[in-house]
Amino acid sequence: MPVMLQDILSGNMSLPLLLLEFITLSLIVLVVLPVHEMAHGYVAYRLGDPTAKNMGRLTPNPLAHLDPIGTLMIFLLGFGYAKAVPVNPYNFRNPKTGMALTALAGPVSNLLMAVLAVGLYRLLSFFITSAYVNSILYWMLILVFASVNVGLAVFNLLPIPPLDGYRILSVILPDRWIYLIGRYENYLIILVMFLIFTGVLSTPISFVANFIFRGILMLFGLA
Repeated sequence: MPVMLQDILSGNMSLPLLLLEFITLSLIVLVVLPVHEMAHGYVAYRLGDPTAKNMGRLTPNPLAHLDPIGTLMIFLLGFGYAKAVPVNPYNFRNPKTGMALTALAGPVSNLLMAVLAVGLYRLLSFFITSAYVNSILYWMLILVFASVNVGLAVFNLLPIPPLDGYRILSVILPDRWIYLIGRYENYLIILVMFLIFTGVLSTPISFVANFIFRGILMLFGLA
């Protein structure tokens, strides 16, 4: 998984490759994060909650979705987050199920984008004869775009508030637990950030993400 800070500190990458990685990660910030949040909002809207739509979050405009710290994490760690889409679960017929499906939509959108990126590379590789152009496409679409999408999906599926995985897990949690955890959500966010930057969480996230990533590559005969 591309980690730009690690690449810079290692000194193993040339300036053109670093610039290419920066451009691709910028594309992820401008496209992938908005799509992830739009997926949340769209599913919520389809399930009966117009909150995200009414607050202008069903838009591809990245300014409506980006979070400064989450965006910085994309460049430094290879995974991050955007501003949470507002959802009113009481607009759903079944609040817990509605929240779980809304939460699941974001990581699913990331995995679909990863599959599409690998598929696009596989298709283009049949027509590209230049090894140099092929290597650039492989770097951008596979090693950066697809792998970061997988990393985002895995990161957001962690069962820790306020991440999507917790919203999915809350379907089976007793209401009193949800209330209790909600009281300490802000502290849990700080704890998650600490565990990521110290490598406690980033290592298992990378392990699971690499496993899924290789599975996608195998699907297209690239591994």
